[in-house]
Amino acid sequence: MSEPCFDIAHLAHVEMYTDRFEESLDFFTRVYGLTVSGQDETSAYLRAWDDYEFHSLKLTRHHTTGVGHIAYRASSPEALKRRVVAIEASRFKSLGWVDGDLGHGRAYRFEDPFGHVFEIYWDTVRYRPDAAHKPALKNMASRFHATGACPRRIDHLNLLATDVSEFREFMETCLGSRVTEIIQLDNGRLGGCWFTINNKTYDLACTEEHGGGSGRLHHVTYATDSREDILRAADIFLENGVHIETGPHKHAVQGTFFLYVWEPAGNRVELANSGARLILQPDWEPVVWTEADRRKGQAWGLKTIESFHTHGTPPVKKDH
Repeated sequence: MSEPCFDIAHLAHVEMYTDRFEESLDFFTRVYGLTVSGQDETSAYLRAWDDYEFHSLKLTRHHTTGVGHIAYRASSPEALKRRVVAIEASRFKSLGWVDGDLGHGRAYRFEDPFGHVFEIYWDTVRYRPDAAHKPALKNMASRFHATGACPRRIDHLNLLATDVSEFREFMETCLGSRVTEIIQLDNGRLGGCWFTINNKTYDLACTEEHGGGSGRLHHVTYATDSREDILRAADIFLENGVHIETGPHKHAVQGTFFLYVWEPAGNRVELANSGARLILQPDWEPVVWTEADRRKGQAWGLKTIESFHTHGTPPVKKDH
């Protein structure tokens, strides 16, 4: 067993592309319940009420949908340097340093074998609430607000790859991630892999691409305080004509209470509550789920619907 690496502090933000920018922005603010920290010519910078950074979702105008990049914050300036050395010594693609945006300073970018762009940075912009958003308690990032589903913080994302084992090598090599759970297919391939870089159960999942695409996004997830928040959100989504894909229900893998919807441009987003579950065991061995396990459905028997395996963004053009 290799020594756990904690050079990375946490998942920082995800850049999501949308070809229906105004509608997507309305959804994420009025219905989903994020707030706008800033905006430039192409992007809106959004955060949940207890995200300490300037933003956790960068919503960008684009000709299509999907993910622009995935950002992690390093644990220190020295940790960032160590990660850069490890990435440049690896077989994976380095893209080099880029200037920061409204939310952070210089970042080092690199790419997985499937076209997903990642970045790591240290210098960040902390959110500074104005008087209207100043919390009563000093240890909160901002005042709780009851707009829409009002999730608390960014939690994780799920990417699609044609070779989950190769993606696993990428995450372990470049980010020092630990694997907490896997799906082992009967044909020998990995069907899914869940990664953490701290003591959360996971901050990123990768599942096998079944839609014929490359570099695609499966979903982005924000965390709620309780399951009841998700049940309330389901009614909010229903009243606002949002496509509810599946849930509320409980995953078998990772035991997360979930609800999946599609925002107006078609990107899948989730609200999730993992309860108090953390990975505190330093010698944790990945939990292995088999195809037979997965055929049983989710934790309480709900079968996984077909679109959950095939829908990703950007959409794949089908041959006629």
